[in-house]
Amino acid sequence: MPIDPKRLPLMEHLRELRRRLTIIAIVVFAGSVGMYFPAPFFYNLTMAPIIHIFGDQQLILLNPFETFTLRFKVALYATLVIGSPIIIWQVMAFFLPALKPNERRWLLPTFFAMVTLFATGVYFAHQVILGTAFEWIVGQAWEGVTQMPEASTYFQGAILLLLGFGLAFQLPVVVFYLMLFNIVPYHKLRANWRVVYTLLIVVSAGATPDWSPVTMLALFGALVGLYELSMALARVTLAKRIAKRKAEGW
Repeated sequence: MPIDPKRLPLMEHLRELRRRLTIIAIVVFAGSVGMYFPAPFFYNLTMAPIIHIFGDQQLILLNPFETFTLRFKVALYATLVIGSPIIIWQVMAFFLPALKPNERRWLLPTFFAMVTLFATGVYFAHQVILGTAFEWIVGQAWEGVTQMPEASTYFQGAILLLLGFGLAFQLPVVVFYLMLFNIVPYHKLRANWRVVYTLLIVVSAGATPDWSPVTMLALFGALVGLYELSMALARVTLAKRIAKRKAEGW
């Protein structure tokens, strides 16, 4: 999709926003229709770390209308995950005219970083978190309470965890641009690491809908690692700017 590097007036910005949102809507609609029939494959793939928890007991649907609802829900979320590169690109392209020429060179590296981090977060949650998190959740039941695992509810919980981790893994991009646009200088982030870690705990709690301490601590550990990695990367790529800001007392 071509991108106009010129700065745009307000009405042009609104037309550009409508165009980008239209493209995203078309992608989501077409993808959901296309994913409707292979939805059982994506459902089984998503739920693979969870299904074994119940042994031979199958997840159930409580009414006949849920068969269509669940299938469409799976198709929609599969489109959001698989189509995330297109969605991310459209969002980034909308903000491009507001960037200065020396800032536009970061567009493609940022795009690839965001797509890679999102995919990494989803993969990490699927391979490491889902099974452990749902084992903990199921284990909170007590004697005399019979669980009837409902397919739609469990899938909803699983996909929220996957998307939550995918979005939370965008942290390095956020930290990098805070320093690139001089919103928060490097040495202030470094000096106030306790505040940053506290915010990461809050983010970890908000991004884990199951409220499991195992899930929250796993996400917190991953975010701390990503934060420190982003700080090290910024230290290398923005070395001159960091040194200048430090000399100016920022």
